[in-house]
Amino acid sequence: MAAPQDVSRDPFPVTGLDYVHFMVGNAKQAAHYYSTAFGMTCVAYRGPEQGFRDYAEYVLVSGSARFLISGAVRADVAGARHHARHGDGVVDIALEVPDVDRAYAHALAQGATGRSAPHDLTDEHGTVRCATIAAYGDTSHTLVDRSRYRGPFLPGFVSREPIFNRRPMIEAGLQPKRFFQAVDHIVGNVELGKMDEWVEFYHRVMGFTNMAEFIGDDIATDYSALMSKVVANGTRKVKFPLNEPAVGKRKSQIDEYLEFYGGPGAQHIALATNDILATVDAMRTAGVEFLATPDSYYDDPALRARIGKVRVPIEELRSRRILVDRDEDGYLLQIFTKPAQDRPTVFFELIERHGSLGFGKGNFKALFEAIEREQERRGNL
Repeated sequence: MAAPQDVSRDPFPVTGLDYVHFMVGNAKQAAHYYSTAFGMTCVAYRGPEQGFRDYAEYVLVSGSARFLISGAVRADVAGARHHARHGDGVVDIALEVPDVDRAYAHALAQGATGRSAPHDLTDEHGTVRCATIAAYGDTSHTLVDRSRYRGPFLPGFVSREPIFNRRPMIEAGLQPKRFFQAVDHIVGNVELGKMDEWVEFYHRVMGFTNMAEFIGDDIATDYSALMSKVVANGTRKVKFPLNEPAVGKRKSQIDEYLEFYGGPGAQHIALATNDILATVDAMRTAGVEFLATPDSYYDDPALRARIGKVRVPIEELRSRRILVDRDEDGYLLQIFTKPAQDRPTVFFELIERHGSLGFGKGNFKALFEAIEREQERRGNL
C-alpha cells in the first residue's frame, strides 16, 4: 500500500522500481526459465544483432515487475567477470526518479559513489535519462527517467515475441493470467557489522526511513542468527530489507550467501501475487522448488489462535506449504523458493498481502529452520 509523498520537498524522490537487472551465464536459457517457470512475458531484446557486441539481453515483465536478463557473449567484458565471481545474480536495482540530474547530484553530495554520470540514451522512440550510483558490494542503482520514451524498454532494444506462449493454458484455466503483479521488496545481504552503515546510506542518500527492525530472538534459531532492518522510500512502494549475520553456533544463511556469492548482494526478491495458491500450483508444475514447511507448523494451536480468520483454509495452505502471519494491520501469505541457480544464493518469495505491511515476523523461525535443512543437505550448516 503506497503512502502519499510530496516530491517537491524531497531532493531524491523515488517513485518506484524501474527494473531488476540480472547478470547470468546464459541469458537465452534464463529468459526461457523465467518465461515458463515464473510466467513472465519476454517483450524486448538487445544483442549483437542490434550492434551491441558484448551482451545478449532479454526484458521480461509480469504486471509492473520488470527483469533485465543479461549474459556476456565475450569473455573479456565486465559482465563476464561479474558472473565468474558471483554466479547468476542481481547486478543492478534500477529506480524510477523524476529528475535524474538532481538525484545524482544529491547522492554524490551525500557521499555516494558515482558509476555513471547523467546521460541520455536516444533512439526513434524518444530519450531516456539515466545515471548510476554504487550500492552494497558490486550492486548498483541506476536512476531512470523514461518520461520522454515510448519504446519497448530502453533505446537500442527491439520488441520481440514472447519466448513461451502461455495463452492456451490460460484459456484452459490451467494457469493464472499473471503469476505475480509487482516486486514487493528486495533483500540485501551485507557483511557482519555493515548493516547499520548501509541503512544510514539509504537514509542519507535517498531519504529512506526505517520501516522495521528484527534482532535477537525474533530472527534466530538454535544454530544460526542474523539481524535485519528494513528501509523504505516515502511512499513505501520501494522496500529494502538489509541483513547481516549474527554470531551463532553454526554458519548462518547470510554467511553461506556471502561465501558463495563472493560478497554482499541481493539475497531474495519478493514478488507480490493476488492468488498465491494458483501461482504456487503453476510454478510447482513448471518445476520450481519451494522450501518445505513441516506439518508441525500447521498443527500448532498457537498458529490458529494467532492468525485468526484468513481467506484460505489451513489445510489448503498445508498442502502447498504456504506460511501465514498476522500483524496489527492485517495478514499475509508467503512462501519461498529454493535457490534459483546452482549456487545457494538468490531465491524468490511469493507474498499475498491482506492489509499487512510486515514481512512475516511470525514465520521467521519456521523459514530459517527450512533454510537450515537445505544448508545441511548441501553440507554448509
